Amino acid sequence: MAKKKILVVEDDNIIGMEIRDRVENLGYDVPAVLSYGEEAIAKVEVLKPDLILMDIQLRGKVDGIQAAEQIRRNYDIPVVYLTAYADDNTLKRAKITEPFGYVIKPFEERDLASTIEMALYKHQIDRKLKQSER
Repeated sequence: MAKKKILVVEDDNIIGMEIRDRVENLGYDVPAVLSYGEEAIAKVEVLKPDLILMDIQLRGKVDGIQAAEQIRRNYDIPVVYLTAYADDNTLKRAKITEPFGYVIKPFEERDLASTIEMALYKHQIDRKLKQSER
């Protein structure tokens, strides 16, 4: 069975590479680490990730919440926020995008692993439910 692909979207290159290494150590493939929301939206169709780890603060004009909303609307790809921001305003904005998880930095690898597994599983179940409803 092919490894699940997880796209990492993180504005800080060093942190992005660390996240990539940790995700790969968990047994997943990371096809890219991107820093811009616009870039994430554009690359989703080409990379076809199984899940996206999305920071909220990104470079460019589109933040992680805006990027996640567009990705949710146009593609069936689950998003897990991986961010240092946990204030009420940010959480309210993030909830609207229906994320599959919200992990606060700094994080423990086992917390990230369980969140990824649960998000992938929930997304798979949601897909099966939608198919059976059709």
